[in-house]
Amino acid sequence: LQPSFQIAPHMLLPTSITLQQALVVLLSTALLYSSQEHLNLKLVRPCSAFSHPTQIQIPPPPQQQQRRRRRRIPAHTPSSTTILHSTPSDELGPSDYSPEDLLPPTKQLSVDIDEDDAIIRDELKRELLLLSSITNRGQHSSNDEMNIVVDIVTQLEALNPTPQPAAVFHLSGEWDLCFASTQAFRSSPFFQSIRAIFGGGDGAGSSSSTGTVSGDASMAENAFRLHDAATSVGKVGRVRQVISEDGSFVSEVDLEVGVMGGLPIVVKGTVVTSATYDVTGPETFDLKVVSTVVKKSNVPFLDQLLDDYPLEVPVGGIYETLRGSVPVAKLKTFYIDEAMRITRDQDDNFYVFCRS
Repeated sequence: LQPSFQIAPHMLLPTSITLQQALVVLLSTALLYSSQEHLNLKLVRPCSAFSHPTQIQIPPPPQQQQRRRRRRIPAHTPSSTTILHSTPSDELGPSDYSPEDLLPPTKQLSVDIDEDDAIIRDELKRELLLLSSITNRGQHSSNDEMNIVVDIVTQLEALNPTPQPAAVFHLSGEWDLCFASTQAFRSSPFFQSIRAIFGGGDGAGSSSSTGTVSGDASMAENAFRLHDAATSVGKVGRVRQVISEDGSFVSEVDLEVGVMGGLPIVVKGTVVTSATYDVTGPETFDLKVVSTVVKKSNVPFLDQLLDDYPLEVPVGGIYETLRGSVPVAKLKTFYIDEAMRITRDQDDNFYVFCRS
């Protein structure tokens, strides 16, 4: 490479210089400036000595900056900078990094076989349940509290004692939601199926870890926020999941919704969503919604009417009619023991369940 330089008043550089000599000059300048605590190297574009043009700006010494301020140089006067231009010798040359290096790492299942770590797991679970109780399952947690829970969940997943956490005999049972890193109602298969329609997200931290979503996934996020705002006058009560070994999956969400703001009139009910699940990996299982029905209403005569004539909405059948297939929600369980389960959705949101 034969870089060319723009000659600055405070630094004279040869017009022909090797890359090694250029690096020596830059390092010497950096040492000089760092001793005065005025180092300010700015990378204008991605640095690659082989395939990308590179510009490095070196400001003049502080003494010269002070003299310039005293002279009151007009705003249109170009600043004195030394700009290094590297001329690519080959457009097809190697790059400094691989595109795969920029992708978030895929979360892997961990299995901890050290029996002495059981004490650590118990302490972490105790702290997690304490934070769950004072933050209403995470729905009213501050940023600091959420960061602490994220750290606890990450440690628990690293200390997972079960080799196949998604196995049927581990998943089966009755589970109560203890904590959620997103809206609690999204643990229901009904909303998981809605999220699956929009695609995107791969469990690598697209939402909870990085806080970013792209493409059609952002439309789903906006829809969930609107639903959350529309039901803000009510509250989500108990969230329960009943998982059977025959592949049935039942979600029960207790809701209280105010009829009119300011009036002490609340409509209560339990939204029961039925689904099926299929284990596809050591930590992964697919969820397909079947139907949704409202039970245990507190409206006079409506409760008895719903018991006698249940209004069950065949959500799965509607999907097949409109789309040709039922959307599949992929869930991953990275921690499970005899008392607690931690499951993540496709956006890496996590849900902590405790056995009933």
